[in-house]
Amino acid sequence: MLEDTENCSFCAFPLDESSSSAEAIAVGVAAADAADAEPEWRREVTRRLEEYRARRRRLHPGDSQSGLPFSAELELEEEVRERPRQRPAQRPRQTERMEINIQPELDFAAALDDRAHPQTALVPVASLAARRQSGLLDAIFLALTYAGFLGLFRSLGGHLTFEKVDGIVYLISFYLLYAQYFSLFTAFAGAPPGMQLRGLTIVRLDGPLPDTRQLLWRSFGYLLSGATLMLGYLWSLWDEDHFTWQDRISQTYVTAAAPIADPDTFDVRAAHGTFAHK
Repeated sequence: MLEDTENCSFCAFPLDESSSSAEAIAVGVAAADAADAEPEWRREVTRRLEEYRARRRRLHPGDSQSGLPFSAELELEEEVRERPRQRPAQRPRQTERMEINIQPELDFAAALDDRAHPQTALVPVASLAARRQSGLLDAIFLALTYAGFLGLFRSLGGHLTFEKVDGIVYLISFYLLYAQYFSLFTAFAGAPPGMQLRGLTIVRLDGPLPDTRQLLWRSFGYLLSGATLMLGYLWSLWDEDHFTWQDRISQTYVTAAAPIADPDTFDVRAAHGTFAHK
């Protein structure tokens, strides 16, 4: 009875060994053929190739593998990475300069004006006509004195000739007489004889009489004006206050008014050049 049974009573498995063995052999052969058809290393290479292609975005359209959900993010990242970076526009640098002014600004214009011009209208500058007349008187006195000197020289046995060398000697001797005349009278008498006869006085810029130092500087100014062929005197024609070189050098000037005895008793103000031309 057992021989006629084809299936197992518990699991209903066929008991025919030939069919089962044939099927087992067939399955085993198919598996062996499949294993022989595709080795392990080839599958590994294929897998890595697919991964490489997925990274490089070179997958073929006919591939059965579906796209990864983050492929769009990878493509965007690659585009951003391959896109050239634009440098931000450089703003022009603004040069900032800080000035530190510690010392206050001082206005020396008034002080310079006070030292260069007469400082009181009570003692105006003498007119050019009066000064010209006094200078003419001094020139006459000098000429007479020099003529007397030449007469004395001739009376003592000297010979007067008009050669070139003698002309130079006459000019030098006349200049020495001129220097002594103005220097001595200015330093000791306060003014040359021509000014004294015309009633002119030498005063400082603030009105009073000058001191000895200023008189000595005025004497030097006379020497300089005479050495330049009277150019220092001609300077008064275009000077703002009609000052000569000796006036500018000594900070004094010639006036026809009475000098100020005590400048502290008067309200001395800076001049603006209006009264200096009177």
